[in-house]
Amino acid sequence: MKTIQELIKLLTLEQLDDHIFKGENYQAPWGRVFGGQVLAQSLHAAYRTVPEDRIAHSMHGYFILGGNLDIPITYEVDTIRNGGSFTTRRVVAKQNGNAIFNMAASFQLKQEGVDHQIIMPNIVSPNNLSTSLEQIEELKELDPKVYYRLKMVLPEVFSFKTIDKVTTKLSKNGPPFNNIWVRTTEKVVADLPMKQQLLAYMSDYNLLTTATLPHREHLNKTNTFYASLDHALWFHREIDFDDWLLYAMDSPSASNSRGFSRGSIFNKNGTLIASVAQEGLMRQ
Repeated sequence: MKTIQELIKLLTLEQLDDHIFKGENYQAPWGRVFGGQVLAQSLHAAYRTVPEDRIAHSMHGYFILGGNLDIPITYEVDTIRNGGSFTTRRVVAKQNGNAIFNMAASFQLKQEGVDHQIIMPNIVSPNNLSTSLEQIEELKELDPKVYYRLKMVLPEVFSFKTIDKVTTKLSKNGPPFNNIWVRTTEKVVADLPMKQQLLAYMSDYNLLTTATLPHREHLNKTNTFYASLDHALWFHREIDFDDWLLYAMDSPSASNSRGFSRGSIFNKNGTLIASVAQEGLMRQ
């Protein structure tokens, strides 16, 4: 998947019934359906059943089974409530009749109210950083196997710039903090619902990795299975993909083979546009 239009096409589902939709799969190189794809497609399915004046403000999903790349996913939407200000939807993603993902989303009318936010971390500007793809070039000769593995998993539709050198971060133990600038590789022409779906897709990158950072030297020597268990996303303000966004992540805890991470997504001007939380499996 090389272009934003290809990604938007992937997220735009085929309608099978009033509340049933079907989506195809990004052929993820790790062999299972990408969690960000299911997050975004389930949000798309929910949006197709709500009034046009309602905008998603939160979504909470649980990953139940690993998705099969060769089987399309059906999304069944339950219209739980249509209120005066809020609309609630439940979405179940299925393959071969089995639930692989379950999500609840809430939508709200635009309403005025008090306004505050936390301050964006004071970090290096993206103008002074190289991309993750540029940083891993040094591995091409030193460790070709790792180089091609990293290059394969980095998406072509998004460009990432890590504050710390990505090759060092993934090989040495470090604190559980991860600040990454991200933007689309081309201009996004889309309405706010689709921009939220694109943000949901992007939000699954690098989050679980943050929980591994204090343990890289140990985990790199073992066979470890990684999988997202749940994922929550809150949309606070308008989204603009035409400039860099800062994904500021930290991992407060890892225990019982699970890592917990959270993230704040700011635009380049320091406006907080979304918050994320996720727990993932890190089982040896």
